[in-house]
Amino acid sequence: MPQNDWAEPFRAARVSAVHLEMRDLYSVGDESGPYDRWRETGEAGTDPESAMWRPWTSVVRDLTAVGVVMRRARIVSEPVTDYIKYEHAGTGVNLAVGELVRWLPRSLASDIALPGNDFWLFDGTTVVFNHFTGNGDWADPGTETITDPVVAKLCRDAFESVWARATPHEEYKIR
Repeated sequence: MPQNDWAEPFRAARVSAVHLEMRDLYSVGDESGPYDRWRETGEAGTDPESAMWRPWTSVVRDLTAVGVVMRRARIVSEPVTDYIKYEHAGTGVNLAVGELVRWLPRSLASDIALPGNDFWLFDGTTVVFNHFTGNGDWADPGTETITDPVVAKLCRDAFESVWARATPHEEYKIR
C-alpha cells in the first residue's frame, strides 16, 4: 500500500487481516522488475528473505506469531492473464510465512455483492481500500481508510462469500 507507513494498519490488527484482490493486472512500479524477469525467464522470486519480499514477510510473520489470521482471496478471469500466472508462481512465499490464499474464478462470483475496489479488512472493522489507475498502477491517493460499520460489513460479507467458494492455492490449477 503506498502510504508513509504502509504497515501501520497491519500492526494494529489483533484478530484478522483479510485481503480481497479483484484485478487481473497490477502494474505497480515496485513489481515491474520482478514481473519482467518472470516474463523473460519463467522464474519468480520465491525467497521470503529476499530484499523484495522481506518487508512483507516480516510483517506477516510478526502478525501470525501473535495469532492474527491472515487470509487473501483472489478473484480471477479464466483463462488467467500473464500477471495472474506470475502472482500464482510467487504465492508460495505468502503461504510460507503464514498467509492463507484462495482463488475464485470470476465466473463463480457473479452473484456476490462486491465493493468496487480491492481492500484489506482489519479485525472486521477497518477497511483500507486500494485505489489503482486503469492500467493497474497506484492511483493518487492509493489508499482510503474507512471505519464505517456498514462499509466494513459489506467488505466482510463479500470476503467471506468469496472465501467460502474459492479454491485453496494448493489445489487451484491455472487455466
